[in-house]
Amino acid sequence: MAFETAGLAIGAGLAIIGGAIGTAMVQSAIGSSSIGVIAEKPEEAGKLLLWLVIPETIVIFGFVIAIMLVLKIQGVG
Repeated sequence: MAFETAGLAIGAGLAIIGGAIGTAMVQSAIGSSSIGVIAEKPEEAGKLLLWLVIPETIVIFGFVIAIMLVLKIQGVG
């Protein structure tokens, strides 16, 4: 039982960390490219902001998975 709980806790942590690191890498590339485009075409800022926000869903999915695992540890799920 203790190994199962430890495994679920580690999995929850990895879900958050993996999502956060992946999102950070993608957003850094999108952000630097967006600044270059905005310097040339300021009217494109709205579209580029949308492209910068889309990767945040990866963190949200990781958070949902982590919550599901934590609820399983507590015996709720």
